[in-house]
Amino acid sequence: MKITLTRIAIALSAALVMSGTVTNPASAEKSMKSKQLTMLKVGDKAPEWKLPATSGGDLSLSELLKKKAVVLYFYPKDGTPGCTKEACSFRDNFKSIQDLNAEVVGISADSIDSHNKFRNSNSLPFKLVTDSTGDVRRAYGVPTMLGKWPARVTFIIDREGIVRHVFNSLMCEEMHVTEAIKTLKSINQKTSS
Repeated sequence: MKITLTRIAIALSAALVMSGTVTNPASAEKSMKSKQLTMLKVGDKAPEWKLPATSGGDLSLSELLKKKAVVLYFYPKDGTPGCTKEACSFRDNFKSIQDLNAEVVGISADSIDSHNKFRNSNSLPFKLVTDSTGDVRRAYGVPTMLGKWPARVTFIIDREGIVRHVFNSLMCEEMHVTEAIKTLKSINQKTSS
């Protein structure tokens, strides 16, 4: 009976996360009473951030936007199967994204050492940044999974700093890249017309 209830609780938590609801099974009542995160939506101004990066030193959104649009993807944890699949999908499509005048940046709470190991073991050509406090995750309204790890959410930010697309899916890791490319093509078509 206990195993079945645990499985039901995990499935319910995953469903709530995928729907964008902030959830923490250990304190569900408190979560419902407290102010819930509001995820950024299309048309919102992306909050500025400056975080430690795998390239050494800090990286900021404003510096990136001087040159290109930004595909900012939040992911739960370095080295996990889903996060590796997502990162490798961005890696395999990196040239296509760059050709669409955009830069990819992955963001999680993992340390720079963890990011560097993850990046090197998967030959990732893009930068990873560390949001160790979770402040950027909260500023973007990215919910947590089981109250611990950030969900898997990708924001496409144009050169003016405006969110042009948000894709939130924990289980469809490779769709984050598909959605990013589709949105970047649409942005480029509008700016060339």
